[in-house]
Amino acid sequence: MKNINKIQILILLFLGITFTSCETTDLDLLDNPNEITTDKASLERFMVAIQVDFAKFNEAMGRNGAQLTRIEQMRGRSYNNAFDPGSTNYEWGLAYQGMFSDMKAAEGLAIALEANKHLGVLKILKAHTLMILVDYFGDIPFSEATNPSDFPFPNVDADETVYAAAIEMIDEAIPLLNSDVLGLETDFYYDNDFAKWKKLANTLKMNAYVNTRLVDGDAINKFNAIVNSGSFISNTGDDFQFTYSNVNDINIDSRHPAYAGDYTSSGAGRYRSNWLMDEMLQDNDPRIRYYFFRQNSCTPGGIGVDGEECAPDPQRLFCSTDSPPSHYPGSMAFCWVDNGYWGRDHGDNGGIPPDTFKRTAVGVYPANGNFDDDRFSSVGLEQGGQGAGITPIMLASWADLMRAEMSLVSGNAGSANSHLQNAMQKSITKVMSFGSVDSDADLSFAPTSGDVSAYISNIGNAFSNADTNGKWNIFAVQQLVAHYGNGSDSYNMYRRTGYPTTLQFNLEQNPGNFIRSFFYPADEANVNSNIEQKPNVDIKIFWDNNPSSPGFPFAN
Repeated sequence: MKNINKIQILILLFLGITFTSCETTDLDLLDNPNEITTDKASLERFMVAIQVDFAKFNEAMGRNGAQLTRIEQMRGRSYNNAFDPGSTNYEWGLAYQGMFSDMKAAEGLAIALEANKHLGVLKILKAHTLMILVDYFGDIPFSEATNPSDFPFPNVDADETVYAAAIEMIDEAIPLLNSDVLGLETDFYYDNDFAKWKKLANTLKMNAYVNTRLVDGDAINKFNAIVNSGSFISNTGDDFQFTYSNVNDINIDSRHPAYAGDYTSSGAGRYRSNWLMDEMLQDNDPRIRYYFFRQNSCTPGGIGVDGEECAPDPQRLFCSTDSPPSHYPGSMAFCWVDNGYWGRDHGDNGGIPPDTFKRTAVGVYPANGNFDDDRFSSVGLEQGGQGAGITPIMLASWADLMRAEMSLVSGNAGSANSHLQNAMQKSITKVMSFGSVDSDADLSFAPTSGDVSAYISNIGNAFSNADTNGKWNIFAVQQLVAHYGNGSDSYNMYRRTGYPTTLQFNLEQNPGNFIRSFFYPADEANVNSNIEQKPNVDIKIFWDNNPSSPGFPFAN
């Protein structure tokens, strides 16, 4: 594009501009508006809006899944309170009032203009969004959605039906991507590399087959057919992710949301997960300095980096003088993590003490914050990579983890171990590549290639020597760690397998049943007479045929 670059477009979208078929505002999104029809201009505007809303949707939904699986800290002593019907209004609105509405208009324009590549991309984005909605909510509006004149109050379709329709959309999309028509004016994800879009389409199908393997006896065969074709995301250069900018002024903040929440003049705004930090610390995970930035070297109650005990501080860390809950095993992290990692336990909804310049902040991956080089300084504005991070949506390391799971299910532990180690290598390599974005970082603290090899070898050896339950636990921990930045697939994996059984328990001994599917958003259920709010969060989606809660998953 000659007149406006992608960052400028991104800024416009984060200002909250939306587009409709009657939009007349000239945003100068075209090379030469006099050479392109108004319908083509409208189509390109829709495509930009849809791509940005898709990123926002994946970031927000992924954070929900991450909190439930301890990748992020969940605030709420009961699962019902942590995710009540109002908690997903934003995400539902992004999907239905934002993307699906815009997609309907954009699809009509693309068909009329024979813009097949646009249509293929739209189908892929819509299919993935639909499957995520099913994964979280179960039955959702589909066949009657985005048709308010005929269906002002759309009924829900069976979740299994929607999933099948989404897979069919992906199949329809792939040949459209082969068209010789022009590509998108702005492609935030693959810059019009449609070979990568096709790999993504196939990888999304692989993911769907992993999810449905409990209820589809042919899922493994369909999964392996795609693997054997070689057309899937298998290297980090094909990773599907959304990249933010570092722009932050009075009108617009287009930085990564986690960076915007933590790198402020008043300190870090979010708590990180004690379980994840402790797990990575105990395992000597090479990614820990990239995921987390410590503001202090000694967390009250724990052991500091100097090996000395840290004095309790009940004013800043309320629980630092408390004993662990009686239902916590003795080895389970509680309240503090050694070496200055300052977060919160799963389900801790306590008040907010003056600890914003003490708690651990998000690091250089994926939010482009600071690399942790033991500087132990306070967070502030414009530090590190200034927030130009990513929301990972489908990565090569995740595809290897899918292959590891399918190998475990098939009883091939050797193959599972190989795929698991490949996944770790790809994940660590990608994460470590972010270190250079922090110009103030002392990268002598970065893990060496020997450190990385030793870590992967240790995990691989532990996997080889473990019994079946141990193998599943090791796999599942690595699955969670690799999905830092987007926990949607981890939420699915946890309900699908029940592992890891070593997750930190909820702080409340009786937090209610684990969320097998979310309440319908209040904004929809309260006004749509054809949607009956769920009585509880126990209702399982179609691919989840595991035992009912309580009792499954174990660590709840």
